[in-house]
Amino acid sequence: MKKLYTGALFLCATSVLYSQDVIWQKDIKSSTQDFLSQVTTTIDQQYLITGSSIQSKSQSSNASSQRLNNGYDFHLVKLNQQGEQVWEKYFSGSNHDYLSATVTTQDGGFLLAGTSYSGKGLDKKEDSKGGSDIWLIRINEFGDELWQKTLGSSSDEEARAVIQTTDLGFFIAGSFVSAQDSKLKGYGSKDVLVTRLDKDGKELSQLILGGRGLDEVEKMIPTKDGGALLGIYSRSTAISNQQSVMSNKEQSGTKSTSIATSHMPKASGNFGEGDYWIVKLDKNGKVEWEKNFGGKGDDHIRTLALTSNGFIIGGESRSERSGNKSVGIEDGTDLWLISLNERGDEQWQKSYNFGKRDILMGMNVIHSSDDQSSKGILLGGYTQAEGSPSSTLKIEKDDETFWMLYLDGNGNEQWRKHVSGESRQKEERLSDLKLNKDGSIILAGTSAKELGKENWKIIKLGDKQVDQLIPKYDIKIYPNPVSDYAYVEISFDFKEADILLYDMSGRQLQSLKTKNKVTKINTQALVQGAYLVVIKTDSDKTANAKLIKK
Repeated sequence: MKKLYTGALFLCATSVLYSQDVIWQKDIKSSTQDFLSQVTTTIDQQYLITGSSIQSKSQSSNASSQRLNNGYDFHLVKLNQQGEQVWEKYFSGSNHDYLSATVTTQDGGFLLAGTSYSGKGLDKKEDSKGGSDIWLIRINEFGDELWQKTLGSSSDEEARAVIQTTDLGFFIAGSFVSAQDSKLKGYGSKDVLVTRLDKDGKELSQLILGGRGLDEVEKMIPTKDGGALLGIYSRSTAISNQQSVMSNKEQSGTKSTSIATSHMPKASGNFGEGDYWIVKLDKNGKVEWEKNFGGKGDDHIRTLALTSNGFIIGGESRSERSGNKSVGIEDGTDLWLISLNERGDEQWQKSYNFGKRDILMGMNVIHSSDDQSSKGILLGGYTQAEGSPSSTLKIEKDDETFWMLYLDGNGNEQWRKHVSGESRQKEERLSDLKLNKDGSIILAGTSAKELGKENWKIIKLGDKQVDQLIPKYDIKIYPNPVSDYAYVEISFDFKEADILLYDMSGRQLQSLKTKNKVTKINTQALVQGAYLVVIKTDSDKTANAKLIKK
């Protein structure tokens, strides 16, 4: 992949009340079809861009190999707060390997979760289990591997989502297609698999979810009680109590591995072609509740987010008012959002339209400073022109362009804007959107003149409307109390600042310069007690806060 980074660009917005500034943009060029899965924000406000790419010969990171893998590899690019590349990594097997999900770990590193068709060789250290497997790689903040794990059976498994739990372990969510000779048995043509791991990658338990049909995980988020919320695209019918008893008898005593495997057949039936299926798990991976939402048409869940008192579920809908869908559609495929409380009870539903086929790819909730209320919801996606690439249908000027939609806490639209930029190409598709703590926004997606040659496009925006909603403070330290490393966050604008650390007698212990809004400081050498962190900027602004070493 030949890389070319370009400078700041311009923005097209439908709202003229408040402006947005493109802080920076990076284009990562390619001559092949590269897939961008997500952007992950690090604790110190840097960005890991992850996806799947085919390497050129000059980019092989496996020096001991005399040949390149001809398929897709895990591809990672880390950018600093200014959008400059910190490092780039590939993890390669001997066949196709697709990186689909990444999570920041408590120690500042990452866990990568993807789908592998490779056996042992190159960077992959374990044999294939049969078919496609789930390939996990844990890395530190520099991209160095800490451990890796291959999860699978003779069935075809795929990874779709990963989160870290409050005990520092992980939930891995994906889907699988049962093979006749596999011990991993599902209920339909495709089922959901959730695996719980400890912090070192040891498997603790598995959960199989499914109905009579196809069920695919689209998203998983951690919940406040240490559990997880799953968003599943379901094209399956419910399993009756009698069928459930028979299924459990058939599967009793069978384990896909040496770990405990539990099964939960789908109890809620579909309303239409495809529905949103929401499943809440506790911290041990046990099902607490499940809910199904849909109309008579096809409704495809895409993303989830936590609110102050529940959850927001979002995706796209082709259903008119029917089933338990209380809002209609305006044109083609519209966005459909549902607000739930923590028990899964519906609070409200809303529908929004941009064009013929609207696709929701990212959602962030803005919380109040005390986290007692949700101030607003920021959505990101793109509108895809209907028809095939060769279609003669007219493409509107805002088709295939990143867009953002901002709602208040009750789902009422406040504004919408399109983000294009100087390097806009014929087809642009947003993959992910993240809201930073300082109110800036990262949009990551692909941009292509033609199908099969997708470049990665990363844009950082400053938005005055969003900035007004972010709680303001001069300095923030987290975690606090701290064990080894703390992060100092400065909210006001500056070009360069000094961070000074004093003990309570006034003796200066550390001094460092920074250009970053968030800076990591080492507290390992400090003894237990209280300390003072002082900020001095080039604009003569000062701030201080107390740091507690435990």
